[in-house]
Amino acid sequence: MKSFYSFIEKLTKQLQKPLPGEAAHQIMQNSSTTRLNFKPNEQTRRSAVLILFYPFKEEIYLPLILRPSYDGVHSAQIAFPGGRYEPTDENLIQTALREAKEEIGIEINDVKVLGTLTELFIGPSNFKVLPVIGYLSYKPDFTADKREVEKILETKLNDISNPNIIGSSQMLIRGEQVMVPHYEIHNHKIWGATAKMMSELLFLLKDESSNK
Repeated sequence: MKSFYSFIEKLTKQLQKPLPGEAAHQIMQNSSTTRLNFKPNEQTRRSAVLILFYPFKEEIYLPLILRPSYDGVHSAQIAFPGGRYEPTDENLIQTALREAKEEIGIEINDVKVLGTLTELFIGPSNFKVLPVIGYLSYKPDFTADKREVEKILETKLNDISNPNIIGSSQMLIRGEQVMVPHYEIHNHKIWGATAKMMSELLFLLKDESSNK
């Protein structure tokens, strides 16, 4: 537990510094040219996700979710728990917590929020998403909302920090063959907005490590 709280303390300090933002996002940007046609507009909606750390058996973990297959742009993708802002939410941090409770069944009153990463625009769904970072002092008893979550993937921080999980592959996106950078975890490819958020998180952790 001592190493977990040492990690949390260092991450908190990193979040207080200027964020890498676009520089980190570009590493996981696909080669699509049609993405340049997407711009935020008056119909753009706000959303938030929760990057939640917790300790278990001397390791640091965070949950990822597998979205169910459906007729939509984020079908069967790996993501952080989260969703759209509702008018009853006090702010986007509350959005992230509320959605995480709904999707993976955590006790949000136990979550300590450390800060946020850079807000990211997702063109195909016309959303801006704010990644919120928090932690729990214990391993939660996860419960998946079957409508929103196909599977909860409890993921070691060491696994996402491994540079060998980075790759790229061709995908057909909106009728265009594009080269897509991705992380491969649990035999799933993590790409798009989630990969960009993960890249920014890893930038912070790498910077923290290099400053030791």
